[in-house]
Amino acid sequence: MDPDISIMFQCPFPEGLTEDQVRAEISPKYNRRLLPEHEPQIAAVWAACRREKPWLFNGAKFRVHSVVLEQGVLTFRLGLTCYRDFIGTNWHGQAGELQRRGLADFGESQAYLAEPLGVGALVHTSDDHFVFLRRSQEVGEAPGLIDIPGGHPEPKAVVAGVPEESIRLEDLSEELVVQELFSSVLGEIRDEVNLPLQVLSQPVLLGIARNTTSAGRASAEFYVRCSLSSEQVQQYYLIGGPEAQESTSIVFIKRQDILRLEENEDFWKELCPSAKGGVKLYTLVRGRLGECQ
Repeated sequence: MDPDISIMFQCPFPEGLTEDQVRAEISPKYNRRLLPEHEPQIAAVWAACRREKPWLFNGAKFRVHSVVLEQGVLTFRLGLTCYRDFIGTNWHGQAGELQRRGLADFGESQAYLAEPLGVGALVHTSDDHFVFLRRSQEVGEAPGLIDIPGGHPEPKAVVAGVPEESIRLEDLSEELVVQELFSSVLGEIRDEVNLPLQVLSQPVLLGIARNTTSAGRASAEFYVRCSLSSEQVQQYYLIGGPEAQESTSIVFIKRQDILRLEENEDFWKELCPSAKGGVKLYTLVRGRLGECQ
């Protein structure tokens, strides 16, 4: 296993998990534990980041605590967190110490970390290629590296009309949260690659990968079929979508090469951890299926 990633959950079914096989359990017990002596550092780190990159903004995120698979249904155990806390914990230079404190205090290495849940997609074209993007130098994480389309499910999408800083756990519908997990990944493909939603299949969940370079931050990785060829996808991408500024070019890789991509050391080292996690889960879960699957 690449040291940049680890697998938090791998779907045991080669077809993956559909939306009706996923549930959410929302509770304050899944929120980040507060460490009083570290809270001022979180505020200071965020202020410094905003001075350097004023376009960054804070926002509410779902905090993933754990998942459990029972009788073919996967339940996400979720709390609330924010991007500011992610920068000040998972992305902080003392993240390792926070993990050690979490183990000592609660038996959980991630207890003091923000752990915002990300989403990513392995987009499979009609001519058997997968879609990757070269990230811009201006993005906050992994600038210049190659990624898969992705981002975050957004609590604000579940509680329309409520200001992000005012969102509470009791405002969240567990059913709508699951819908957001699956619809958000389609929205990211639409906005980053400029693809119409009607050319995309319903996502299936492959698993959850952890990014060890950000202290184990987790991302749910999905598989999505696209009815367009790679050439057609490229044409849409070149027109530019709402989040076109996040990437500088599009890259296509054949399925047969995806299955042994980790052996291509030169290309593999250009992948950011979220892409590595997605590729690894696709290989482990759907790699057993036949061609064009």
